[in-house]
Amino acid sequence: MKSNALAVILATLGVALVAAPVHAEESPWLVRARATHLNPADKSAPVAGAGASDRISVESRTIAELDISYFFSPNIAAELVLTYPQKHSVYLDGKEIGTFKHLPPTLLAQYHFVPSSQFSPYVGAGVNLTRISSVRLLGGTADLESNSVGLALQAGIDFKIDKNWSVNLDIKRVNIRSDVMAGGATISAVKVDPMLASIGVGYRF
Repeated sequence: MKSNALAVILATLGVALVAAPVHAEESPWLVRARATHLNPADKSAPVAGAGASDRISVESRTIAELDISYFFSPNIAAELVLTYPQKHSVYLDGKEIGTFKHLPPTLLAQYHFVPSSQFSPYVGAGVNLTRISSVRLLGGTADLESNSVGLALQAGIDFKIDKNWSVNLDIKRVNIRSDVMAGGATISAVKVDPMLASIGVGYRF
């Protein structure tokens, strides 16, 4: 899995690096602050030893994001999506069984269709690396895998206010998956796979 993740990261950077340099009169840096609603897909395998319909789910929540973009050309950019470790409650058949934290930085290569327009849509693709920590499930008897690497897809639009400021709408789908383990055995495989809907402001330096 690590070799596949490295290949995706290199491909993401490669797409951006082959682009022409950005015009000298325009700064290549764009920083955005976003409020993001994370809505997990909550697809999990039945839990071993429980009923066939008993499945693990993760709560939805709204988080803060900081996003840094670098434009290699007017159309091509790379974006790094950052946040702080997020705490989530975990449920089994609707009953809370514990919590965990995750830190999900994401690197994306983007194509901006009409960057000079007041309304500038874009699409992106890249890789997400999620670090899972502070797992407390079933009174400490269960654990989660510590890392998840997966594909990230993105679409959004910037509404330019002036030369520097813009309003941003963005949606991403991120693959985040982990095995749930107890007593050294895997008791379920959880596909969090969240959809992230964001609104924010951007500043082009």
